[in-house]
Parts: sequence; C-alpha cells; structure tokens
Amino acid sequence: MAHALLEILADRVLIYDGAMGTQLQGANLQDSDFILRAQPGLPAKVNAAAERMGGRVLEGCNEALVFTRPDVVEAIHRRYFDAGADLIETNTFGATSVVLAEYEIAELDYEVSLAAAQIARQAADAYTDKFVVGALGPGTKLISLGQVDFTTLETTYRQCALGLIDGGADALLLETLQDLLMVKAAIVACNNALSERGKQLPIFVQVTMEQTGTMLLGSEMGAALNMLECFESVKAVGLNCATGPAEMAPHVRFLSQNSTRPISVLPNAGLPIMEKGQAVYKLSPDELAQWHTQFVEEFGAAMIGGCCGTTPAHIEAVSKKLSGHTHTADVAWRRVRGLFSGFDFSIRNDEQAAAVPLRGCSSLYQFQPYEQDNSFLIVGEKTNANGSKAFREMLAAENWDGLTELARELEGEGSHVLDVCVAYVGRDESRDMAKLLHEYNRAITVPIMIDSTEVPVIETALQCLAGKPIINSINFEDGEERTEKVLALCKKYGAAIVALTIDEKGMAKSAEEKVEIAERILERTRAAGLPDYDVFIDCLTFTLGSGDEEFRASAMATIEAIQILHDKHPLVNSILGVSNVSFGLKPAARQVLNSAFLHFAREAGLTSAIVHFSKIVPETKIDGELWKCVEDLIYDRREFAPA
Repeated sequence: MAHALLEILADRVLIYDGAMGTQLQGANLQDSDFILRAQPGLPAKVNAAAERMGGRVLEGCNEALVFTRPDVVEAIHRRYFDAGADLIETNTFGATSVVLAEYEIAELDYEVSLAAAQIARQAADAYTDKFVVGALGPGTKLISLGQVDFTTLETTYRQCALGLIDGGADALLLETLQDLLMVKAAIVACNNALSERGKQLPIFVQVTMEQTGTMLLGSEMGAALNMLECFESVKAVGLNCATGPAEMAPHVRFLSQNSTRPISVLPNAGLPIMEKGQAVYKLSPDELAQWHTQFVEEFGAAMIGGCCGTTPAHIEAVSKKLSGHTHTADVAWRRVRGLFSGFDFSIRNDEQAAAVPLRGCSSLYQFQPYEQDNSFLIVGEKTNANGSKAFREMLAAENWDGLTELARELEGEGSHVLDVCVAYVGRDESRDMAKLLHEYNRAITVPIMIDSTEVPVIETALQCLAGKPIINSINFEDGEERTEKVLALCKKYGAAIVALTIDEKGMAKSAEEKVEIAERILERTRAAGLPDYDVFIDCLTFTLGSGDEEFRASAMATIEAIQILHDKHPLVNSILGVSNVSFGLKPAARQVLNSAFLHFAREAGLTSAIVHFSKIVPETKIDGELWKCVEDLIYDRREFAPA
C-alpha cells in the first residue's frame, strides 16, 4: 500500500512551508530562550546535558528551542499551515551530532529530532491532510574534504532519522546538500533507520546548486541525479537554498528532462542583498508564486515551497495560485504515478519512465554516460596493481601523489572511467583502497571502477566514493553467496556491476556457455533490483599468443557471445579486458592484436572495454596484410594449414 503522502502527491502539487530561520529571527527571542534547563518531562539525557552546560547560552542553536521554546516552534508551523502549506519541515536542520558538537551537546541528536518531530506532528494533527517532513541539513563538515568520516556521518544521520520516525514524521528530507558523499552516507543512514523501525517512509533529497552552476564542491546536477536515482527509497529529488528561482531554472529544466522521480523546488526569496550589515531578500510573494507557476506548468514540479527569506506571506501567495493544482503535464503525472503504481525500477525502459533516465556512472564532479558518441566506454587499465608495474611500484612506496598523477594521465588520454585495483601481496588492501580512493574522489573527475575480489574491500571503497561507481566484479566460481553480498552492496550504496562468465565449473569457453552463465547473472541482478543497463557482462578474454590449441577459437567465441547477448538484451552493457588477448606477445604485436580484437568485438555490440587507450589504433592505421593476419588469428582461419 502506498504512503498517504505519496497518494496525494500523485494527484496534485504539494506545497512546502517557507524558512524556519527567518521566522525565528523575527520572534524576538532572548538569550534566556537559548539556555537549556533541566525540567520535568524532558528526557533524562537532555536534563543531564542541561546540568552539565550550567546555564550557558547556546547562541545560534535553533535546535535547542525544541526543548526551551517548543511553543514558538509550533506557532511557526501553524502559521505556515494557515498560509496553505501541505508539508512542514521539522526544526532539525542542524540536529546531527556534527553540528550539535559545536554547542557541546552532540549526544542529543536523537532527542532533538524526536522532540522536533513531536512538535510538528502536534501542529499537523490539528488540520486535515497535512504532513510532517523530518528535515536534516548538511552539517558543517564535508566528508569529501576529509573533515569527517563516513561512519560518523552515517551514525548520526541514522540517530536523527530514528528520532524523526519515532516522533511521527511522514517523510524524511535531506536538504541543502553540498557534498555527494555526505548525501550517500545520509541516505544509507535513513534506509538503515527505516529498516530498523520496519517503516517505509519516503525519502526526499534536495541538493544546493551555487551561482557557479554546480554544488559547493563542483558537482554537476547530472552527477547528483545519477547517484540519487540508484536509491529506490528516494522518492523525490530537487533543489533548495543558495539562489533564487531565476538561478534555479536551468537546473529545474534539467531535472524535468532527466529525473524519473517527482521534482521539488524550494528557492530562496531571491539572491540576498546586504543592507546595514544584514542579508535582505527582495523577492516578493507574488514573484515567487509566478516562478512556481512556471516550474509546475512547464517543468512538472510536484512539490514547491520556499527557503531562506521566504515567509508565510510567500507561501500564501504560492498557495493561492497553485493549491490543489493537478499534474496536468503528462510527464509530471507519469513521474509521480510511477512512485507506487507499477513502475519497474529494475528495467526503467522508455515506456515506463517519465523522462529519459541518466544511464551511466558518475564521480563527485560529473556524470559519465555509458553510451559514447562514436566510441565506447573507455576504462583506463593502468591504475591496477596487477597490470601496471609503475602503479605497483608507487603503491609499494606509498607514493600517493604519483598514483594520483598516473590517474590524471589516464584521464587526460581520454579514459571515461578508471579501473582501480590495489590488491598486492603483503599489503593491507582495505587500507590502501581507502587511502587511494579518498585522494581520487577529490582529484579525479571521471568515475571509478572498484576492482577487488574481497567484499569488505568493496564496501570500504564504496564509502570513499561520491557519485555512482562500478564494481568489478562478480561471478559464480565459488557459488552464489559472494555474488549476493556484492549485489546487496550495489543496492545499499548505489553502484553498477561487472559480471564475469565464470561458474562453478570454471571459466566459460564456448559461446553457448558464456551466454548461459550471462543469463543466470541477469536473473540475479534483476532479482537484486539493478536495472539492466547497470550490468556489464564480461564474456572473458583469453590469450591468442600462447599457441595453445584449446584457445585458438576463444576470441571468436567471445565475440559470438557478445553478439547474442547484445541482440537479446539490448540494455545490458558488455565489457572486456582487451589486452588479455595478446598476453605473451611482443609489444608491437600486442598493439595490433588488441586493436583488431577490440574492433571486431565492438562490431558485435561491445559497449565498453578496459584498455590502455593510447595504445589502440584504428584499422586505417594498420598495414592491410598485418590486419588480415590478426583477423585470421582472431577468427581461427587456417588458410595455410596442412591438408
């Protein structure tokens, strides 16, 4: 059964409240209102903190007001409801322990969230069809900059989410988000909290795009959306804060064209103007209402409201124009109906999606489509301890700057993704992976392919990377237990997967065996909820350089399997470690054979390859006789074989 909030959202536009901070600033609060005092009725933990604080003024800690002035907080909620808001946000913007630690009350993250949700719930219950959204802000420390770690963030957001759930919130909102890795930690935390309480509340996510056109750390909207849509629990995506509606318009348009989830838009009341040392917001209520009318009618926005500088007057103007407004645009109607009425997140084909989804991976900075115009998805192979002597030596010396520069070189050569493997005998793979990926997350703009056979290492890596990485790889060599664990990590953290055609009997050699195992893989990935386009089937590459009779037809079998799978499952991606085909040959021969093998695999439908791209040359650059020679080798043509 769908959540009541989502059912109403499917029928009409919902209106958020406006700024809480603006209203608190106008409430004539005194220093005494920010002193935490022990009193009957408060949780023991809160009273213990009050005794420890000894009457100190918690200046600027608006969250403390849920204990000291709950009447003021509830009155603000009611004013927004009276103005026409359908959704009110709890007074928990800075409720995480990271923020509360600045006031020496970090241990109260759960208690603050619980009290705030209870206050909002009491206000909402005095009306009909009004909803409480448990809102959590970005905190004051950025994980991608190394100011806080993933576990700390996940722990406190989980505590806050538990408090909001226990206090009666109808939904959870992560807002004003500036760092995609922090967003990921918060979503994981909310999902864990919901699972712990046995609840299925919707999660809404709103990122903040600066006047530069990106998030604070440089993330494009495509990178954010691509990551967010990995999480089925995220039922709406949008924007809030930093700018006014005019500056948000291009990003709202992008979401309208690409988001498969309902869109929310909560702008500031214009860009702030400094007057007498204070920021003043000049956008009038009617102007905000006009912008929201455009967002709803032209771009299909489903939830609208206000952020900094907006007041009950702004929300009233928006409500008068758009309260009860139905989703007249087909794209918006299909997007919101898709939340709970048959939308298949595992396939997401064009018939089901309300927009064209972003099929690709992403880094902290940018979205990388799987489908490349006139090319293939190039996965750089030199950031791998198993295949690069230079990488291995720098890893042994812990030359992290050198390893980062090597990655930049691959990026400069045209690699769309980097395959990163730090497995090296005698070293701590988890430690090395964490250290290197923390560097790569900030310094490398292309997405990362996590290459490891160890499940704990993969999870460590996923906690280091913003965006949507690719995991390399799964197979059935040791049965299905490890595969199920890795696929669960893909869903938990948001990642695509590479799957090798290997089963309990070993590596598939014939085309028929490869296809059979690939079909089995797809059964598992679909059951795990991964869309087909996030699956990369590796039909395996064996060397043709050994002269071994067993492998003479191996390249041909691989190409044939790629063709069959491409025709049968057009959304599924394919990948090969191309250089394996020439292992054992001299460098000049390897370059020609690698280039030809990649050429024929691409003709069969190969969509991506792990290669040293600068060493790949087109057919037109290779002597005709030499090309014929390697083509005969690939297709096992024995023109001069004895009769």
